[in-house]
Amino acid sequence: MKSICIEEIGKVTIREQEMPVRKEGEALLKLLYGGICGSDLSSYKGKSPYVSYPRVPGHEFSAQIVEIDNNDLGLEPGMIVTCNPYFNCGQCYSCQRGMVNCCMTNETMGVQREGAFSEYITMPVERIYDGKGIPADVLAMIEPFCISYHGMKKAHIQPGERVLVIGAGTIGVLAALSAKRMGAEVTICDVSQSKLDYAKEHFGADHTLLNTDPETFDAEVERLTEGRGFDVTAEAVGLGSTFLNCVDAAAFGGRMVQIGVGKQTPEFDFTKIQKKELQIFGSRNALKEDFLQLIDWVNGGEVDLKPLLTKEYHYLDAEKAFRDLDENNASILKIVFQF
Repeated sequence: MKSICIEEIGKVTIREQEMPVRKEGEALLKLLYGGICGSDLSSYKGKSPYVSYPRVPGHEFSAQIVEIDNNDLGLEPGMIVTCNPYFNCGQCYSCQRGMVNCCMTNETMGVQREGAFSEYITMPVERIYDGKGIPADVLAMIEPFCISYHGMKKAHIQPGERVLVIGAGTIGVLAALSAKRMGAEVTICDVSQSKLDYAKEHFGADHTLLNTDPETFDAEVERLTEGRGFDVTAEAVGLGSTFLNCVDAAAFGGRMVQIGVGKQTPEFDFTKIQKKELQIFGSRNALKEDFLQLIDWVNGGEVDLKPLLTKEYHYLDAEKAFRDLDENNASILKIVFQF
């Protein structure tokens, strides 16, 4: 079979590999669609703090079950499914307390272990979730939705609160969408006006904030919140500067969620955290309950993820797809591979 492989920074190839051998408790899956995640792009650009090379990327995907043993989950050959790609050890302190999403030795597919971007993969049966008839290209978007939704849940958003999401990429717009469903008044912030316009039109953002310079950012925060600051701020970029934006924009007694991943280590006045009594939550991965909840939302027509899909490429054109996303990141929201 063939797989997409990031051989080294900036180099993507199509690699011939052996078919995976299904073990007891696993299913054999045929890939249908896979989305390029921001972390996949970071791996391609050498900016991921977690990845090693060479690496088969991919953890946003839909697939069809080819082979599976009898199970009590109702999963059968031919079903279209998605999967939980965060492998936990089951034994560390986090896992013992049920926090399997932040396992101390977490291995996410496409990052710390081989990813899904192959014609066939095997997965433990308990990590496979029925897509309930959601179109395969849309089903591949459930995983990034889970990342955003899990993060916004950490902030315990209340109806009517003002929420700022910094970053209008996939994770940012889905974080904004999640906050809207929780009843918040949402402002989304980015350096790309086109992405902001798209977020407002398709994902329900109430306000947009074009982050052109620090003075403009501060003035817009002042205007949008009547000088109070935002009840909740969420960082969905992974830069030191946007982390500091979230700290500065949060209200006294506010909450902040860190979803973005990056390598930067910014210097900042940490006394602001004490002065504001700011609550800062890290958010990593997602849980089974998030997947099941969001599959039901999308299946029930409560949420439309189709506007996420900006471009589609055949997986054999992976090199061009990664290059295009890198060069046009300001205008492309989500690229999916068709397998």
